[in-house]
Amino acid sequence: MASKIEVKDLLEAGVHFGHLTRKWNPNMAPYIYMERNGIHVINLYKTVAKLDEANEALKKIAASGRKILFVATKKQAKDIVADKVSKVNMPYITERWPGGMLTNFVTIRKAVKKMAAIDRMKKDGTFNTLSKKERLQVDRLRAKLEKNLGSIADMTRLPGALFIVDTMREHIAVKEAQKLNIPIFAMVDTNSDPRDVDYAIPSNDDAGKSIEAILESVTSAVAEGLEERKSEKNNGKDKEKEEAKAAKTEEAPKKEEKAAEEKPAKKAEAAPKKETKEEAKPEDLTKIEGVGPKAAEALVANGVKTYAELAEADAEKIKEILTEASSTLAHLDPTSWPKQAKMAADGKWDELKEWQDNVKGGVE
Repeated sequence: MASKIEVKDLLEAGVHFGHLTRKWNPNMAPYIYMERNGIHVINLYKTVAKLDEANEALKKIAASGRKILFVATKKQAKDIVADKVSKVNMPYITERWPGGMLTNFVTIRKAVKKMAAIDRMKKDGTFNTLSKKERLQVDRLRAKLEKNLGSIADMTRLPGALFIVDTMREHIAVKEAQKLNIPIFAMVDTNSDPRDVDYAIPSNDDAGKSIEAILESVTSAVAEGLEERKSEKNNGKDKEKEEAKAAKTEEAPKKEEKAAEEKPAKKAEAAPKKETKEEAKPEDLTKIEGVGPKAAEALVANGVKTYAELAEADAEKIKEILTEASSTLAHLDPTSWPKQAKMAADGKWDELKEWQDNVKGGVE
């Protein structure tokens, strides 16, 4: 497990330095400790608490297999984000934010596919048949696409969450994520509005050391989630092998003894055990487009634990559960959730993925 970040570490990195008092956003008042020399000082104890909360949620999203898109186009954050995020194999945007990156994701994917098509041309020799001028144009196009979209080439569907450095600068990304109900994690300085994001981490978003300290902690949590997912897969495979071996050893003596009457009884006894297992361990509802970690917790708390239960639930009832759970969840549109859950319950994951790619944000 990654070591928990301490107030001392944040203090040394200068995470506590806010903006000038005249530039502050009043909604940041709960996170401000004091004012000194005309500059607001952030309460680092609250930063640690919020960072831990955000890390836990990011860890769950990474463990579920969803991608987390990191956005930081300011000069001092570019290299840090590219270095830290590439280590955990997550997509990131460090150049200009492409308008419609999320809301018009299908078109962005076409641009990424164009990049792959140029690579294929170079491999199969088609590229060499072009004139010198055409080759130059294609090379320039490839370089431009690589610069802007190269880091998201492996992102085949909408991300499970966004992590933003400086919400004021990346306001377009924030608006697009809000429109599609994608959870937003962000470093929020004293001049920003924390109400725009789901998980606000009060911190200095201008200093390189501050950004590096927060990103180090966040990427460690993501790496933990990925490791957890890997170990679960391996454990699942080992369990399947053990069950297959156990089934073979049990079948041999049963055939000899001709205990046909005992088999149904044993199956009947085994059935309730499976049910109790499913009841005890809820399924990962965040795989449904539009369901974030907080929404999933609210559903599980109200007895909607599996894809099958969500598929049978009424959209109006789901809306009531979300509204009662938190005012921040009241804006979510669960109309398509039962439909998606039905595909998940039936094991039609390819069909569900195709539907999610074609339907923006899970909203038809």
